[in-house]
Amino acid sequence: MKFNRICVLGLGYIGLPTASAFAAHGVEVVGVDVNADVLATLQRGDLHIQEPGLRETFETALRSGRLTFSEKPVEADAFIIAVPTPFREDYLREGAGKRYKVADLRAVLAAAEAIVPVLRRGNLVVLESTSPPRTTVDLVQPVLEKSGLKGGEDFLLAYSPERVLPGQIVRELVENARVIGGVTPAAGQAGRDLYAVFVKGQIVVTDATTAEMVKLMENTYRDINIAIANEFSRLAERFGVDVWEAISVANLHPRVKILSPGPGVGGHCISVDPWFFVEAAPDLADLIYTARQVNDSQPRFALRLVERALGSLAGRRIAALGLAFKPDVDDLRESPAAEVVHLLQEAGARVRAFEPFRPEGLPGIECAASLEEAVREAECIVLLVHHAQFVALDPAELARLTPARLAVDMRNAWSPAAWEAAGFRLFRLGVGK
Repeated sequence: MKFNRICVLGLGYIGLPTASAFAAHGVEVVGVDVNADVLATLQRGDLHIQEPGLRETFETALRSGRLTFSEKPVEADAFIIAVPTPFREDYLREGAGKRYKVADLRAVLAAAEAIVPVLRRGNLVVLESTSPPRTTVDLVQPVLEKSGLKGGEDFLLAYSPERVLPGQIVRELVENARVIGGVTPAAGQAGRDLYAVFVKGQIVVTDATTAEMVKLMENTYRDINIAIANEFSRLAERFGVDVWEAISVANLHPRVKILSPGPGVGGHCISVDPWFFVEAAPDLADLIYTARQVNDSQPRFALRLVERALGSLAGRRIAALGLAFKPDVDDLRESPAAEVVHLLQEAGARVRAFEPFRPEGLPGIECAASLEEAVREAECIVLLVHHAQFVALDPAELARLTPARLAVDMRNAWSPAAWEAAGFRLFRLGVGK
């Protein structure tokens, strides 16, 4: 199938790199977003997100003249929906003895509604947004059929999840295996033809619901494995063990690969997607639910470690290093580091955070413009995100910048011997007294 023009709805961390990649490979692309500020930024040639390699691809696409922007979809051969699907913040659902979060699909449904006026016979529509199983068939297809066209007969519909790592999105969009889930075999083949424009990795064709489940399985698998690592950190503290040493020894076993614990799980995927399984089948998703409970409560475990270092937190001055959900990215979505800061504030601490990749930080959190400013008056320094520049800190040099002589390492990034030699008392997550 030949695609001369495609429309990408949603120009965030996935939609913009995808639109840029298609345009850089010779396809006319109209990028659509409902945020006027995002459109204005892109139209003047600037970026509203930071991702390695994105600027080069984006500028190549702009120079080609094949990438333009609009506030609403236009007629095209294919439409890609790449809008956010967080969970609903306004309520929890109850069922099968569980209280659980549910997917917020309003942006997906709004995008599908926006396509209806310009949908034509023979078009392909691809949903990329992570969604609960059967969203493509049961929710998106009926909306598109408001056009008077019949899915599978008049237009083609598929699901193709993004499967990329923040910090490596541009490279992995091209190199990673791609899953195309067609509502019909013809839709799957059309999806294969579409992404073959720039994807070099294997393209696997299956049905839409299987593709939806594959995406959720990948992130749920990670979430469960992180949950056991976080639970090990709690047990190690209880038993007076260094969890990092125990994990390194356990991982010498050829069939064991325990992940690293931390202050929680964040980001737009791992901390969100497992809830979609719980929502879809609360009576079956017992292990998934328990893992979510563990990981969502880990920031409070991290809080207790700071309390162990400082005692009462009321009025104490703390420098929090990092707000991103993972190292060396500017993505603050669902960040456990931010949750730890909020908990510290609720306990009465005076927290000043420093996030080098997003210096403005988040509303409600006082953020410093530099490391020096963050630590200048601190009594305690808390490492929440192991950005490379934080891992490389020289504690002796830092000691000259701050009165703090207490440090809390949530990531096992700092050498206890080096920090203690510099005059700090270092507390580490998952290490018993």
